[in-house]
Amino acid sequence: MKASTFKTAGKFSLLVLSLLVAALMLVGCSGEEKKEAAEKAAPAAPGKVTLKLAMDADPVSLDPHVQLSGGMLQYSHMVFDPLVRYDKDMNFVPRLAESWERIDDLTMRFHLRKGVKFHSGNDFTAKDVVFTLDRLKKSDDFKGLFEPFTGAVAVDDYTVDLVTKKPYGLVLNMATYVFPMDSLFYTGTDDKGKAKDLILKTDYSFANENESGTGPFMVTSREQGVKTVFTRFKDYWNKDTGNVEEIVLSPIKNDATRTAALMSGDVDFVMPVPPQDLDRIRSTEGLQLVTMSGSRIITFQLNEKSNPALADPKVRLAMAYAYDNQGVVEKIMNGFATAAGQMSPKGYVGHVDSLVPRFDLDKAKSLMAESGFPNGFEATMIAPNNRYVNDEKIAEAFASMMSKLGIKISLKTMPKAQYWDQFDAQVADIQMIGWHSDTEDSGNFFEFLSMCRNAETGYGQYNSGNYCNPKVDELTLAAQTETDPAKRAADLQEVEEIQYNEAGFIPLHWQNLSWASKSNMNTEDIVNVMNFPYFGDLVIN
Repeated sequence: MKASTFKTAGKFSLLVLSLLVAALMLVGCSGEEKKEAAEKAAPAAPGKVTLKLAMDADPVSLDPHVQLSGGMLQYSHMVFDPLVRYDKDMNFVPRLAESWERIDDLTMRFHLRKGVKFHSGNDFTAKDVVFTLDRLKKSDDFKGLFEPFTGAVAVDDYTVDLVTKKPYGLVLNMATYVFPMDSLFYTGTDDKGKAKDLILKTDYSFANENESGTGPFMVTSREQGVKTVFTRFKDYWNKDTGNVEEIVLSPIKNDATRTAALMSGDVDFVMPVPPQDLDRIRSTEGLQLVTMSGSRIITFQLNEKSNPALADPKVRLAMAYAYDNQGVVEKIMNGFATAAGQMSPKGYVGHVDSLVPRFDLDKAKSLMAESGFPNGFEATMIAPNNRYVNDEKIAEAFASMMSKLGIKISLKTMPKAQYWDQFDAQVADIQMIGWHSDTEDSGNFFEFLSMCRNAETGYGQYNSGNYCNPKVDELTLAAQTETDPAKRAADLQEVEEIQYNEAGFIPLHWQNLSWASKSNMNTEDIVNVMNFPYFGDLVIN
């Protein structure tokens, strides 16, 4: 079976062996933990440097353009390679592009690395970058991000220009999200008569089940929700890199079970680490814990179209005042987060120091009494239970707090593999979403979470609350082409102030980041504030 044309497969005998090994290793775990970890664990292949990795979920697809999410970008850095990427200090460093230069106000030229192979064996050239950018602009999730671009132009086989509609200062930032795909591999029709480059979130597509990237690892087997095996690509262009030859990814949703698997030695590396287990892992010999402050905002969006009460400005403000941000950070997050009153974390150009969390239950009740729904109302709500740290517990706390205003919330939680389809369909009045800025800039928050939904441009793609203020759109778009840093900051800060005053959403906190592993690996060197571990650079001693 060729890795580049991987199909889901498995063998009964291997599964039995996996379960037996897992059962023997899970000494000291609870009965429920033993059961789940035994179902997830997988044996390492003999004679290989293998990383047994446990995450809270696995990739939803093998198509890097099917979903704009942290989980899919983590996958992309394993199987594909970007034109450029960030280093530990957030500097741009070469990957498939060796160098770049600005040709004019609208054009950035990239000089591509020669001798790079795709997993299929095809050569990587400029035409693959052109193909990829065209596909990104067709993706429902990515087209908003790439709306400023007219496209890519191949100058020759190893030179490509990224061209924007107007002067745009974030071209290099966006190049970190261009993971060239194998244009030959994804062109034509498959054995079902469907176009191989079809982007489909649900149901079968060729790209959902097959991959050909230039990255350090190939997907060699996959059973959704159970196990994915990544094998080192023998023709990977970067020979000066890590020594891991195989990664066995086992998704373990339950926090306690994931920690137990690491403590028992059943897995080597876990992410994320639940806040309640940080001290336990930190003090365990043979393990290492890496943490850092994060910039991912966790929010609840209030659908103004599906529930009339949520269109009432005083109701939304009352809900914002009724949510105890700091209390949740202290009691549920064990202090491992920063309470938020806005999207932009401190250090981002849009951050406004005065926009702080505003918990005041008396004020909330007063606003509710003045609203058009003084006796409260009913609302539906969904949240994932394995996407963000303690997401289910946070959602339950939120529902409890809103009940003090007479708001009766029917909450449903689910694994993220199911959650995003439900989120996109806007099945509930209140929906949870977390967002890390794709460009490490405030503007990206607003482009996807705040702007009026526009199916054609992709702006507002993840604005499931249908919040819409033309002034927010105007300021966000103006900031894209503004070259005066002070004026740009003023525009973005005004957006934060408008959203705060209108309670366009409920900001919860900025989520901190955590990873834990055995101590015989360079874990700290491969992790970053974006939470995209560069597993291709991991060294196990």
